[in-house]
Amino acid sequence: MTEPSAEHHQEEPSARGVEKPSAERCEEPSARGVEKPSAEKCEEPSAQRCRELSTEGHVGVRTLCDFAARRGDLDHRFTPSPSAREGMEGHARVVASRGPGYRSEVAVSGVVSGIRVQGRIDGISTAQGSQEECLEEIKTHRGRLERMAVNQRALHWAQLRAYGALWCREHGYSRIHLALVYLDLVHGKETRFSDTVDAEVLWTELEALCRTWRAWGEAETAHRQCRDKALEVLAFPHREFRPGQRHLAEQVYKTGATGRTLLAQAPTGIGKTLGTLFPMLKAMPYQGLDRIAFLCMKTPGRGVALSALEQLGARSRIPLRVVELIARDKACEYPDKACHGESCPLAQGFYDRLPEARKAAAQHAWLDREGLRQIALKHEVCPYYLGQEMARWCDVAVGDVNHYFDASALLHGLCQMQGWRLGLLVDEAHNLIDRARGMYSAGLDQKQLARLRKSAPKPLQRSLGSVMRRWQELIREQGGEEAGARDAPLWRSLDQLPGDVISSLQHACAAISDYLGEYPDEVTPGLTEWMFDALAFTRLAESFAGHSLCELVRMGRGDSRLGIANVIPADFLAPRFEVAHASVLFSATLAPASYQRDLLGLPGNAVWQEIDSPFAAEQLEVRVCRQLSTRFRDRKSSLPGVVATMAEQYRHCPGHYLAFFSSFAYLEQVRAALAEAYPDVPQRAQRRGMTEQEREGFLESFRPGESGIAFAVLGGAFAEGVDLPGERLIGAFIATLGLPPNEPRQEALKECLEVRFGCGDDYAYRIPGLIKVVQAAGRVIRGPEDSGVVVLMDDRYGRADIRSRLPRWWRPA
Repeated sequence: MTEPSAEHHQEEPSARGVEKPSAERCEEPSARGVEKPSAEKCEEPSAQRCRELSTEGHVGVRTLCDFAARRGDLDHRFTPSPSAREGMEGHARVVASRGPGYRSEVAVSGVVSGIRVQGRIDGISTAQGSQEECLEEIKTHRGRLERMAVNQRALHWAQLRAYGALWCREHGYSRIHLALVYLDLVHGKETRFSDTVDAEVLWTELEALCRTWRAWGEAETAHRQCRDKALEVLAFPHREFRPGQRHLAEQVYKTGATGRTLLAQAPTGIGKTLGTLFPMLKAMPYQGLDRIAFLCMKTPGRGVALSALEQLGARSRIPLRVVELIARDKACEYPDKACHGESCPLAQGFYDRLPEARKAAAQHAWLDREGLRQIALKHEVCPYYLGQEMARWCDVAVGDVNHYFDASALLHGLCQMQGWRLGLLVDEAHNLIDRARGMYSAGLDQKQLARLRKSAPKPLQRSLGSVMRRWQELIREQGGEEAGARDAPLWRSLDQLPGDVISSLQHACAAISDYLGEYPDEVTPGLTEWMFDALAFTRLAESFAGHSLCELVRMGRGDSRLGIANVIPADFLAPRFEVAHASVLFSATLAPASYQRDLLGLPGNAVWQEIDSPFAAEQLEVRVCRQLSTRFRDRKSSLPGVVATMAEQYRHCPGHYLAFFSSFAYLEQVRAALAEAYPDVPQRAQRRGMTEQEREGFLESFRPGESGIAFAVLGGAFAEGVDLPGERLIGAFIATLGLPPNEPRQEALKECLEVRFGCGDDYAYRIPGLIKVVQAAGRVIRGPEDSGVVVLMDDRYGRADIRSRLPRWWRPA
């Protein structure tokens, strides 16, 4: 449909909300292979209450049109968008300006092809002296209207025409006037596109959309029923559970059945991935779970999860739709091209080809990275955005934790919008605290801002200059420009947010957004990126409270960093755990439970379960070197003793060892001392900034039949998530207690944790340190046949309070 000529007025419309589809629950029979919970009753399954697309229920106009009516290119060029508040305020002004008789937010609904379609019309006006009505769909925008993506415009028209079809059928009209209204928030200019359409034409279009929706819905319902029947009889893929694995599986199944949160501390080597996926899949049909999200901390975790799903038959025997979510830059086929139809061939006509690609992906079902890529390229669409689309229709999503816990996480947004009953599995959950802190922290660099100001277009230099001046004033208020050397920056926690800096940042972001909307081709390198960083900072400032610190770090004159650092992620994560039906967080190192509950904001019904280790104390010799101190002040004097201990153990039992240290500096000191004193002992070392290929090469050097000591940093890439069974690793040296450095920032974190929980020292230092130690030691025993030694090189390991926090099955000598 072509757009009629535009008329211009000075009125402000608003943005509409998104209608949510209805949600009915499907509960069918339950698990075989794990015990059902005995203490609590599970609801009996009902026969036909599947809720994928609710083909006999109802759907919102926006949801329907978004699924079936988008056309044109994928276009992710920056286009400044109004905030929700701006949209609502604009809508209120439009209503006030339209005069008497104007009706806003008018509900409309009707049954089309067996589906009840419903929504709210933005506004209905009646011309003076006439009975004819005009339906308005009102949108706000920034920048040039012609830059709005064609697929967005098609969506807006489809929504308006759907409202028109419903309104005509409800009131018996044969024709209707339609007006698509856009307001430029910067200039206050209203652009109005009008059309008059026959009711039958509109109804025919709406019927076509609903037939598409219904056909997809029927296919999804059939898939759901087939999936659930297969899961009812799903059997464990091995003849027996590993020791401890069955207990874990039973606890996970009970969690899925009762809708709780489980903290499961389970030792390395019992098969936690399979032991959590299997029971949660078994709970799906009985509890009507819509989706399972298996979330990992690192890339290898996705591969382990996909391998477990393959063992369960997801790729061959079970009709289970699995999608692997990966980062956009790793999925991109044309990294040298911009993400829009004029540049990238896979963005051109994306929405025209999406329906067939989506159908093919749904039928293929196994949508790992390569599977998605093959389907996407066959249908000439972007693999990344096809994956984003299929996240809506999968049964199991495998991806990084940020896909659910980040502020703008895809899976969390879908779970909220579509009302999923979600089973959440979080692997290596001991890392979630630090990962979440990073998700809800933001920072800005003064030198970057100074460079940007010099190169920015003249219209922006004033607003950027204002930010610089406010920043300089803040530095003067905090004691001037003096600072130590670059390797010893001056850190300070501010008592309150710098309101003047934040205000100037907000104005600068608005100015940049408006400028980019007007002059999209005049983009200064780094300008858009800086704006997004500044927006992240100002948005976090809106929710600033005792869960975060505002920090100013000065490295020298004109060189500082201003940041909001999250300390207690609980306030941000708690709503995400509440949305999930059931959550399982599992790791070999989650103790104590209070630490995880407090910092993650877990619900009050969260259950702690420690799975007994299947390993015997005789498998792991744990030695404590009480004569050594690896405290910072004792590092230099510790070298002879540390080196002698390592060489003695290596000569007594040659093989592969990992030696962990608190820093690269300490690592290098010990490595050099060992090379000088014992040149016959083979060694290699982790380096800063190793590439993924270099890390893989480092691990491949642990070959059976060879030997040597490999140096690594505690808490780094080789301290967890590394599987070196049998002769590939027979021992570990740990020359540190894992405590974070006693620095001003860490002390400020300790103070926050003390005020909130009364456990500052434990929560800031001891617990996170010992979690790293136990994780590193866990590299040694990976299976029931493994044996080895862990040498703890620090006198503090002899203290009762420290030893009580080590795994119970260890017996330190």
